[in-house]
Amino acid sequence: MPKLVDHEERRAQIIDALLRAAADTGLHAVTMRSVALEAGISVRLVQYYFDTKEQLLLAALNRLTARMGERVRDRVRRTGTAPSPRDIVEAVLLEAVPTDEESRIFHLVHTEYAVLSITDPALGGQQFLAAPAEMEAFLVGHLAAARQAGETDPRMDARQEAVVLMAVSAGLGLSVLLGQRTADEATAVLHYQLGQLFPARE
Repeated sequence: MPKLVDHEERRAQIIDALLRAAADTGLHAVTMRSVALEAGISVRLVQYYFDTKEQLLLAALNRLTARMGERVRDRVRRTGTAPSPRDIVEAVLLEAVPTDEESRIFHLVHTEYAVLSITDPALGGQQFLAAPAEMEAFLVGHLAAARQAGETDPRMDARQEAVVLMAVSAGLGLSVLLGQRTADEATAVLHYQLGQLFPARE
């Protein structure tokens, strides 16, 4: 009896192959053939699941975004049964620092997507910006909750601080990718920044 094919598993296999190939050679150099080679399958099979390279790129971007959310939730769960607003904010920001191979690939490829989306309309600039916009709104909500709970300066502007924190964490993540500083050094900077915002915890 022929083995049944799990189509979702096959799609995930192809997407993961694209991400590995992009981490090795750059997103711009990825082709359907190079993805097939990385996945150990035929080009025709890749094309069966994804008609075009653009479809594959968008599917991989969605997978990156979903996996980032999973990692943040895992980090929050590790803080305990009742995480504070600071715990949640810290979990989000620390995931912007590449600390292992999976997060290194995520941030490297995600940065390439950001650059490519500027000149490639097929990637959809608005779609690419949706996840960061949701993350910003998420941070604003938890910073406002922290202010309400008296954990921050009552004059703190939650939206402005969210923008600053996202910019700092993204910049630190890039500096780690470039080898400008280590993941531990970047993490220490984030902890310092959070200490300024949440002095009651220091």
